[in-house]
Amino acid sequence: MKLPASTEWVLHCATTLAQLEPGTSASTAQLAQYFDLPAPYLAKQLQALVRAGVLAATTGPRGGFRLARQAGQISLLQIVEAIDGTSAPYECREIRQQGRGALPAEDCRDTCILAVKMAEAHQAWRESLAGVTLADILAGIPATAPARTRERLF
Repeated sequence: MKLPASTEWVLHCATTLAQLEPGTSASTAQLAQYFDLPAPYLAKQLQALVRAGVLAATTGPRGGFRLARQAGQISLLQIVEAIDGTSAPYECREIRQQGRGALPAEDCRDTCILAVKMAEAHQAWRESLAGVTLADILAGIPATAPARTRERLF
């Protein structure tokens, strides 16, 4: 499965916001500069996280984005699905019933085994991401990272 670059962006931005002091926010411009990303497109992705309840946004001169909930309550799956949606990446088109190699209809009563295995893999992927929170990610980064992030972001 290949995810768009914007998924990587929002995962890193959410992780960065999770490193800030409580009540602190960062603007799109700050995050875009921090990661050298295009601000207008990043803003659209961050707004998708707001709509999904992952981030909260404030307006005004000191406005920006912050986590909407504690880091331990935000899973990677919630972030990914806010950007990429919830649909499965594999769609069975029943090509086993097409062309010179077409199987007879009576051999296709059950769901295609390839579709079954791809659905199982997608479900395992979703469960894996659902089981990892931003707090888990923070626990895995170097202890010096949050202070460095705060220093360089602002």
